[in-house]
Amino acid sequence: MKINSLRDFLAVAESGSVRAAARQLDVPQPSMTRSIHDLEKELGVVLFERQAKGVVLTPMGEVFLRRAKAVRNEFRRAQDELDQLRGETNGHIRMGLSSVAHMALLPDALGPFRQRFPDVTIEIMDTVLPRAVKELKDGIMDLYIGPVHGELSGELTAEKLFDNQRIVLCRKDHPLVGAKSLKELAGAEWVTTAITHKGEDELSPLFERHGLPPPRMVIQAHSTLTYLFTIGNSDLLAMLPMQWAQVAAFRQTLQHIRVAEPLKAPAICIVQRTGLPLTPAAEYFCDMVRRASLHVEPLEK
Repeated sequence: MKINSLRDFLAVAESGSVRAAARQLDVPQPSMTRSIHDLEKELGVVLFERQAKGVVLTPMGEVFLRRAKAVRNEFRRAQDELDQLRGETNGHIRMGLSSVAHMALLPDALGPFRQRFPDVTIEIMDTVLPRAVKELKDGIMDLYIGPVHGELSGELTAEKLFDNQRIVLCRKDHPLVGAKSLKELAGAEWVTTAITHKGEDELSPLFERHGLPPPRMVIQAHSTLTYLFTIGNSDLLAMLPMQWAQVAAFRQTLQHIRVAEPLKAPAICIVQRTGLPLTPAAEYFCDMVRRASLHVEPLEK
């Protein structure tokens, strides 16, 4: 299978038109059509369904698209790796970072990384693992740094950076701000994070261990801004990583409810695909993150 065949297939799949793909790649349309036909013949399947205004992927085409994107991304990484091994400092890294990684690790890792690789562009998604898994497996995302809840499939490998703790947060002057135990919060409504696929799976086991009814989950949030604005402008509570109490800007809006129960959080890890190395630039970024993780501040009593 030729690299150009994959290139042509991806261009048609992403543009939805053989004509548009040919124009995009500056090749004759008949050559593009022949390339797709040859690829379909080689694979023994039909990849596109022809329509009046373009083409759409068949079910087989959808499957092949996922793998073709992975090949394209690996080819790009191979080129980046060769360039970086020759001493060049260009390239691209796509990564997912949780709120903890943003707050506790990125500030100390970014400076030295930019000094070493000033021409590498970094694409950062504010995310958690359940939403990053598909991109990691498909080769679209290079790495993820954040909490890992439960076991990973064999396609992914996690390297633990540090164990973490959670705290209960509320808005300033919340009526429950003086609570000393989870029992006193039993009637509250909660914002949950997205570290689990189902919001109730995150906090319900904790409340159950303490003989309490399941907490009432109102919102499952998928971004730092959602946590900040929903907690800061309502009576909703959230159980978030301890680093939230260490950010000065958040302390102006949110308040820590100091309950007696220990609130263990999932460990913060680096996650990447099993058996496939990162580019030198991505590995260097991970090294800077590992170094930053050694200085994570403990929870204040």
